[in-house]
Amino acid sequence: MTDFLDILANESNQRTRDGYYNVSSRIEREPFSLVDAIQSCKHIPVVAEIKSHSPSLGRIRDEIDPKKIATALKNGGAVGISVITEPNRFEGSLQLLHEVRETVDLPILMKDIVTNAIQVEAASKLGADTILLISALFERGYCQPSLNDMIKLTQSSRLEVLLETHTKEEFLRALDTDAEIIGINNRDLRDLSIDLERAYRILSDCRPNEKTVIIESGIQERKDLDRLLKVGADAFLIGSSIMKAKDVESKVKELTTIHENS
Repeated sequence: MTDFLDILANESNQRTRDGYYNVSSRIEREPFSLVDAIQSCKHIPVVAEIKSHSPSLGRIRDEIDPKKIATALKNGGAVGISVITEPNRFEGSLQLLHEVRETVDLPILMKDIVTNAIQVEAASKLGADTILLISALFERGYCQPSLNDMIKLTQSSRLEVLLETHTKEEFLRALDTDAEIIGINNRDLRDLSIDLERAYRILSDCRPNEKTVIIESGIQERKDLDRLLKVGADAFLIGSSIMKAKDVESKVKELTTIHENS
């Protein structure tokens, strides 16, 4: 049965065929490591996501000045910035990634529905440091090459891999890959529902090895972070609650500041 993840994958493959990810020029620079940034962070590590729209919430923020927002996120203490480049359902763009890269000296995650090697090349050329790979897309056969080969290709392009999982079984398999970062998404991409207990259950049952673990989706309040830190979460990818805030810098500070009684 076709679900929303199938739709996203088919649209991604069509964009690839249409040449959306054909990037001509390359930004030459030394990459930033998101893993190192998380491990060396002195406060709660939050990767702040820039997005104006989502399929589940609709319009999140009316206007986004990429340079102004990126600067505010950095000043608020974001350990990295996630930039959505998927244009159809999330209204992201490759240009947005380019502008954020020109603005901040933080690790940048390119977040898209990655099904093809040319998307990895585009991420590298535009100055991303990490790229999102979704485990389920490989298991459903939407991606070329295989997951292990895509991870090798990504790393040979001087990018780190954030491998997203949605179930305990996917999480355990991901721990055995060479991906530097494992994500647990509280959102079910089949129907876009959110279960805030998903990551808590998985981490309570599965003690992570040396991998860096990032929790994605649905986090609204500081108490959500504190609870997940206790079961092994290393960092958090937060978008909607930050982008909905009138003062995004203050919202990031609220989420990242360590309290003495935490």
